[in-house]
Amino acid sequence: MAKKLLIIMVNTDPKNGPELGAPFFQATVAAAMDYEVEVILTASAGELAKKGVAEKLYVKPGSPKSVYDFIKDAHEAGVQFKVCTPTLDLWGDDLIPEIGETVGGAYVIEQAMDEDVVTFTY
Repeated sequence: MAKKLLIIMVNTDPKNGPELGAPFFQATVAAAMDYEVEVILTASAGELAKKGVAEKLYVKPGSPKSVYDFIKDAHEAGVQFKVCTPTLDLWGDDLIPEIGETVGGAYVIEQAMDEDVVTFTY
């Protein structure tokens, strides 16, 4: 059985709030179940790594909890957040403190191909 969950957020539109809840919630649940969990933000979804962006987004209108609150909850549960290097070219390097590392494409491929890793993409 796999020991690690890799969530790659690449196709998720940061401006579509309902798309943002599931990946962070699932990451939090997996971490609470003692799995190693990494979330990699890249492409359009990489904008969520930029300070001030996720704080202004909500999964549903009227919710008291921002997308950034979901990110913080996941991080507190043990989820590691990473951003892909090309994302910095798109959105800059003023990142939220939960981003622990910048990784390249080879890292993503290596992790996704590892038999001990289950990969979800959003």
